[in-house]
Amino acid sequence: MSRRPLIPALLAVVAVFIASLNLRPGIASLGVVITDITEHFDAGGASAGVLTALPGFCFAIFGIIAVPLARKIGLTATMTGGMAVSLVGVGLRPWVGDIWVFILLSGLLVAGIAVANVLLPAWIKLHGGKNWIALTTVYTAVLGLGGALGPLSALLFHGEGAWRWVIFIWVFAAVAQLLVWIPVWLRSGNDFPASPPGVGVDGGVATQPKVSLWKSPTAVALMIFFGMQSMNAYIQMGWLPTMLIDAGVSLNKASIAIALLGAFGLLGGLVIPTMIARFRHFRFFPILFATLTIAGYLGIILAPAQGWLLWAMLLGLGGFCFPTALALIPSRTVSAVMTARLSGFVQPVGYLFAGAGPLLVGAAYDSLGGWSVILAVLCLGAVVKGAVGYLAARERSVDRELGLVS
Repeated sequence: MSRRPLIPALLAVVAVFIASLNLRPGIASLGVVITDITEHFDAGGASAGVLTALPGFCFAIFGIIAVPLARKIGLTATMTGGMAVSLVGVGLRPWVGDIWVFILLSGLLVAGIAVANVLLPAWIKLHGGKNWIALTTVYTAVLGLGGALGPLSALLFHGEGAWRWVIFIWVFAAVAQLLVWIPVWLRSGNDFPASPPGVGVDGGVATQPKVSLWKSPTAVALMIFFGMQSMNAYIQMGWLPTMLIDAGVSLNKASIAIALLGAFGLLGGLVIPTMIARFRHFRFFPILFATLTIAGYLGIILAPAQGWLLWAMLLGLGGFCFPTALALIPSRTVSAVMTARLSGFVQPVGYLFAGAGPLLVGAAYDSLGGWSVILAVLCLGAVVKGAVGYLAARERSVDRELGLVS
């Protein structure tokens, strides 16, 4: 007998919407004012590099912690606690007087986001019931919306100290998130999904063994694909405005460019989950998206100022790899517990790529003083991304590859 959902459908939609909305603005709003922040604190390029690398490393570290913690206290309780931690970070960091305290509070913000990043796909699989594809669409689409809205807050505030309000305004979304999720938590209790039973040698029910996900080719390919795309996304989020401004593009246009990436993320989030469910040969699409990414990077090398809008659009379309990777996590698993395990496997390791990428780009930029070599290397990385994306998107189930279901 199937378990009756604890969360009413409308509340589930609202909860997924507000949680997804909060996953990017606190990070994306930082990129367009990072120069103002480092100048205010009289900090060097190393501090900017730490700030751009922080999301990836925090997502990796706290993503690893998220699943074991959720086993003890539940998916919803863990996510709600993370949301409270994020609220502290986003609310306090604009008003501190030291760059390292600012970085620490940014780490708190990202740590809370990391927990939801890993657990929300499993929460959707568990509480979504037959509507899990629709909830996944809400998740991936609104994630893109948050990425688009984040940098646009830079257009609302001007003058000395405006950067504080650019990043502080997102505290209101964080408060709204907590107000929605506390009632969800009170309804849910300890809601970590139980492992589905296997079949014993005598035909009876047996406890499923915990097989390493490293033995699943699809899981490993998805982890690398997610990592390569996350690395590209955070390099773009942290450094694309600087690339364009260095080429003579205005701050307002650079803000629009970074917002376009998020807008295309919204579009991708709307269409990708349904495409994965309906297209038998979806595996070819990651190759297409990687090719568009290469075209965007080449455009920035050849004519950054003249075609900035087109290059941002191409990178945005190439960024469809991100909702693809997110949507593949529940769609390539059978059970909710495997969704949680796969998410906890893919995202933390993948975000190590995302953390290292912006840091290495910052160091390379300080050394080279330009972007052409860096962008050429990113083009090569996009080739790898397309190849592993093809492998990850094949119509296979991680559960079946590990022999956990027939």
